[in-house]
Amino acid sequence: MHITTQGLVLRETSYKEADKILTVLTREGGKRTVKARGCRRKNSPLAASAQLLVWSDMTLFEYRDYFTLNEAEALELFWGVRQDVEKLALCSYFAEVTELVAEEGRPDAGLLPLILNSMYALDKLKKPLPLVKAAFELKLLCLAGYEPLLDACAVCGLPEPEQPALDLAEGVLRCGHCGSGGGPARVLDTAALAAMRHVVYGDPKRLFSFALPPESLSRMAAACEGFLLAQLDRGFRTLDFYKTL
Repeated sequence: MHITTQGLVLRETSYKEADKILTVLTREGGKRTVKARGCRRKNSPLAASAQLLVWSDMTLFEYRDYFTLNEAEALELFWGVRQDVEKLALCSYFAEVTELVAEEGRPDAGLLPLILNSMYALDKLKKPLPLVKAAFELKLLCLAGYEPLLDACAVCGLPEPEQPALDLAEGVLRCGHCGSGGGPARVLDTAALAAMRHVVYGDPKRLFSFALPPESLSRMAAACEGFLLAQLDRGFRTLDFYKTL
């Protein structure tokens, strides 16, 4: 059976002499493992679309739950990302995390737009890397079922807590008077908390429509990364590499 879809390559692995095994996040079918035969040969019509972080029109052939890439036309290669090593490293991290939380064969209406919009924000909108990274991490956790409770202090119920801190294990907010709860936490400030509420509760189409002073952005970035690593309970080699740049 032939399936026409659009997809973003999250991972590519060389296979045999001229093939690749691709992990593709598709619009209709969610994450798919796809074999791209002959894509590494010179002048292969599949070569462009069988690269990491390329968004393409695809025709897949399905046989007994195996997928083969029959035809493809690259729609967006994100050249602004590819020409900047920091942006490329960050988007590779986005791809690794997305691959982890996406489920094989299960469509997710929010996950694909999130990574595409994050890459677009770096490629075309020239948004600050720490801002896009923090917003991506926090929104991805919301989509994966780890949405933090940021509306008020989890202990006293104060909606605008003084010296707010995010409990990384519990995913709740605590004010300075109520303490950290004994677990790892990241201290925020008023601006960082407002930005995180914008990401969690605001319009996804305006995900990156905020700005923060350096100190507040640093606090938000530390909280979002720490929360993601705590909730997913693992590290990421692409994140380690990004931090070396």
